[in-house]
Amino acid sequence: MQNRNIAAAPSYRGEQLLFLTDEQLRQGIELMFFAYRGFTADPDRILEDYGYGRAHHRCLHFVNRHPGLTVNDLLDILGVTKQSLNRVLRQLVNDDMIESRVGQEDRRQRNLYLTEAGATLEASLSEQQRARMRKAYMDAGPEAVHGFRTVLEKMIDPELRHRVLSLMERENGR
Repeated sequence: MQNRNIAAAPSYRGEQLLFLTDEQLRQGIELMFFAYRGFTADPDRILEDYGYGRAHHRCLHFVNRHPGLTVNDLLDILGVTKQSLNRVLRQLVNDDMIESRVGQEDRRQRNLYLTEAGATLEASLSEQQRARMRKAYMDAGPEAVHGFRTVLEKMIDPELRHRVLSLMERENGR
């Protein structure tokens, strides 16, 4: 990596962003890598104490956000193989973090719920990330927050974007 200060990249107004150079795009990619590293660092330390990884965190997060979520719905949200999800879910169920209940409407389905221990762990993982995002959002200001959300939405694969945003809107309507 060249010895240059990524944070010292010039700031651009929205109208200047209509055309981005390859270097500006590379800087954006690098910033995403470093931001993701920071975003996951605190939860990773907590997960390590349990022998868990990021896949466990994702399961806990989405089961918390959607109590009663089916295994198939979780597979769809995470976009992982059934085999990899089953390994992670089995561990979370065996460790009493997630409870798998027989579906009320369809007994073939398994609905997922956090246990008290799972909810406690999920809350500590999420609080670390909320604190980091809260500080970044407050430092950046409302215009930047709106712009960042727009960029993230546009980075979602187009065929998934509507489903993801609809899911988020339903969550906000609870």
